[in-house]
Amino acid sequence: MKAAAIVMGVLLLGVMGLAAWKGGWPLVVEGLKRGGKEGMILLPLLVVVFMLTGLVQVLLPRDLVAHWLSDESGWKGIGVAWVAGALTPGGGPIGLPLAAALVRSGAGLGVVVTYLTSLSMLSFIRVPMEVAIYGGRMTGLRLVASLALPPLAGLLAHAFGPLLMGRT
Repeated sequence: MKAAAIVMGVLLLGVMGLAAWKGGWPLVVEGLKRGGKEGMILLPLLVVVFMLTGLVQVLLPRDLVAHWLSDESGWKGIGVAWVAGALTPGGGPIGLPLAAALVRSGAGLGVVVTYLTSLSMLSFIRVPMEVAIYGGRMTGLRLVASLALPPLAGLLAHAFGPLLMGRT
């Protein structure tokens, strides 16, 4: 978490430098004001999401996670994560903290990767909007083409994750 904050801080400083170079200090101030307004709009959602993830962590019994979502759960865990990712509303702002809560509760690497990939690729919450924007045939094609990818990503993470994460 510290590394991510450092990277984002360096990125912020770089973009502030670019804004100062392009338009001087007033452009930097305007950008920070706009960012602050966006942050105030999202802050209530983030507070609720982090409270939700904390409750998920304390409510998910370890034996339930071990049975349904651990590395040993096999296809059962992959399937649950596949469906849960597709049905999670709100995309990343809700799904990413939930994934972190699952990791802390003992969910397996393959299960969490399946959940995150399904969340990104199959979110059924946005299907009506996609149908309205580019039609049902294109939406259906995208969904069918994407269906196999979350479990495949999860299986690859299960197979290679311990090696890449240093857990042999």
